Amino acid sequence: MNRLFGKGKQKEPPPNLNDCIAGVDSRAKSIEEKIAKLEAELRKYRDQMSKMREGPAKNSVKQKAMRVLKQKKAYEQQAESLHNQSFNMEQANYAAQSLKDTQNTVAAMKDANKVMQKEFKKINIDQIEDIHDDMADMLEQADDVQEALGRTYGMPEVDDDELEAELDALGDEIALDDDTSYLDDMVKAPSAPDKEPGADSIVPGKNQIETDEFGLPKIPTSLKTS
Repeated sequence: MNRLFGKGKQKEPPPNLNDCIAGVDSRAKSIEEKIAKLEAELRKYRDQMSKMREGPAKNSVKQKAMRVLKQKKAYEQQAESLHNQSFNMEQANYAAQSLKDTQNTVAAMKDANKVMQKEFKKINIDQIEDIHDDMADMLEQADDVQEALGRTYGMPEVDDDELEAELDALGDEIALDDDTSYLDDMVKAPSAPDKEPGADSIVPGKNQIETDEFGLPKIPTSLKTS
């Protein structure tokens, strides 16, 4: 069949936007290099003109500079156009990629929803409620066990009124223990003497009578010998 009707042409893959952007950027870079060379040539002509006098030679250099300047302007317009194309393609590529990401997100959410629905079917709410009820019953039984273990035996029965009266009396005893008013008398008591009795009546410079350790006048030695 291919021999009779010929073989159909293979369809070329659609252009890749990233490849297009790369191609435009490459062209813009090439033009920018040309602009840089023209700027260097313009600087050379300006230097020559600054050192030349008015005349035909300077006019000739000026014409060359004008020609280079026109080429530079044309290249700048081309570079700007290419930059705008690249920017527009990048914006389109960003929008297309965002749409793909959105589609992937939606698909992932749908799959997750299906999985959740499938797993929820395996869960029985009534069984969960029964488990909670059983746990509550067991905790209540555990509390009963602890209460039974902590129960006291052989304690005398005492009236609550008697306990309250004893508690009030105990409070009075504590208040009496805290009373420090008896210390006031000790503070008011005179301090211990630091001098011998009668020492304050002795006038310096006069004949002083010697006293013993009890504060009594000592007997002269002459009287003792007689």
